[in-house]
Amino acid sequence: MKLKWSFGPLALLLLIPALVVACSPFGDDDGETVTVGSKDFAEELILGEMYAQLLEDHGINVERALNLGGTNIAHEALINGDIDLYPEYTGTALLAILSMETMSDPDEVYRIVSEEYAEQFDLVWLEQAPMNNANALATSREFSEANNLTTISQMVEMAGEIRLAAVPDFEEREDGLAGLMQVYGDFELQEFLVFDPGIKYEAFLDGDADVVQVFGTDGQIGGYDLVVLEDDQGLWPPYHVAPVVREDALDANPEIADILNEVQPLLTSEIMTDLNWMVEGPEGRDPADVARDFLIENGLIDE
Repeated sequence: MKLKWSFGPLALLLLIPALVVACSPFGDDDGETVTVGSKDFAEELILGEMYAQLLEDHGINVERALNLGGTNIAHEALINGDIDLYPEYTGTALLAILSMETMSDPDEVYRIVSEEYAEQFDLVWLEQAPMNNANALATSREFSEANNLTTISQMVEMAGEIRLAAVPDFEEREDGLAGLMQVYGDFELQEFLVFDPGIKYEAFLDGDADVVQVFGTDGQIGGYDLVVLEDDQGLWPPYHVAPVVREDALDANPEIADILNEVQPLLTSEIMTDLNWMVEGPEGRDPADVARDFLIENGLIDE
């Protein structure tokens, strides 16, 4: 039996609001929408998804603007109001955004970036996680053993024989190649190669480079048995991650802080390395699924 519906003009006018509500992804919720951003590598995508899913689970309307690009792009999007929050690293904020001198005390770095971001940008740092995704350089175990290469100073000594692979913004950053030359002395590499984060390791493993820029929680370090070169001159500060939020977004949704701070203590370096490898290793899982499983396993969201 087929049902035939017929409405007059007045009935249609009365029906339209109900249809709008029924079709709306947010239903009856009239709350502010929060736009969650991220940079363009696996860890940021996982963290961005964690933040988005946590907020959604607490009834907050969320839009995703993940995979934006490098630090400068994400930071500009935040201060311009294109996004309301994204995961940032204390060391990156200290050096790349604030252009301050490096320091090693994690709590002091966090205090400084929190105060400066509030004063300069009206941005709020939520709690930092224990994980430390410090910048680093790594090479294969075979290359390390063949060249007795275990420190950055040793790499600098043989710089003319080194092909270094890194992500696009590494060359100019104070915590990148420019900083290396300031701390370790000016040197000239055989070749400096720039790759998108998604193919950096692939190029390195294919033999296009001898040394690769890495981060301390990259899953590939253990997955590919890489040797991380010791930062023996102390260039890099700690890189603890935290959600950085627009102050006006917090004013509109003050519960954001408590919601996101709940996950921060769980994010250790070991945990984050494992989560990254789930995405970037042989499993090749979707960052959203990895984030969701982690949140469910830790009782932060419902299945």
